[in-house]
Amino acid sequence: MSVSTAGRISARRTLNLDVAREFAQVLLAFLAYNVGRMLATHDLGRANANAHGVVDVERWLHLPAEAALQDWALGHEWLIELANRYYVSVHFPLTVGVLVWLYRYRRPTYRWAKRAIFTATAVALVFTVLLPVTPPRLLGSLGMVDTGHAGGISIYQAPVLGSMSNEYAAMPSLHVGWALLVAVVLVSACRTRWRWLWLLHPVTTVLVVVSTANHYWIDGIAGSALVLAALCLTRPGTTLRAWPRATGVAQASASSAAETRRWASQISSGSRSKALRCASRKPIS
Repeated sequence: MSVSTAGRISARRTLNLDVAREFAQVLLAFLAYNVGRMLATHDLGRANANAHGVVDVERWLHLPAEAALQDWALGHEWLIELANRYYVSVHFPLTVGVLVWLYRYRRPTYRWAKRAIFTATAVALVFTVLLPVTPPRLLGSLGMVDTGHAGGISIYQAPVLGSMSNEYAAMPSLHVGWALLVAVVLVSACRTRWRWLWLLHPVTTVLVVVSTANHYWIDGIAGSALVLAALCLTRPGTTLRAWPRATGVAQASASSAAETRRWASQISSGSRSKALRCASRKPIS
């Protein structure tokens, strides 16, 4: 085997190990979030009271009723089935797929996306523990249908995921938050004019989580705000993250400038001295 071939095999093996390690980190973060939600206290009374509070805020903001969107979607059986499958099948696989692609082809954007995901997910877990909220499908007063359960493809019916899920963790919606994050980082990382179509993903996700009665409108707004804040705080070059480094660079630049002026002064003094010596030796005609 030639040295170049062995080098390529070694580089490929290293890349595969790096991808596996990064994937494991994201997967562990996702599992930790779900385990945290599972360990949170299921205080049904408080969750219902918070849910009614969410509904009251939405009415005060004159947001459309979630039930109105679901009633329209239920009139198109294929549409509600598509929404159920989108809710179950797209959220995590697409996010992981985008992270893998970013790691392979846009490494700086990948690091930004990973930091933002970890930050937003950690804050969302705190909200889940402190502010349990009953989702629309479990709040009887809204009269909404649990479309996933009715269609037999609810993640809460799965043997493993169902046991790890806290159904009273509607606020904020990470389905919407992660979808928005995927769209933002891809729009930032890509250069084709078609990249703006990725914004359809969070819009579609909002319609999906509401029509399937898994979230309120405000859950999606909160998830979006949380992710946008995380993206801003973790973006490379932001003032918060770059200040120490920028200070060091400024100090180094000032030091270099002072050193340059000192050398220039020495050179200038030396030139003047040499000129005076030459002038003193020049015979007077």
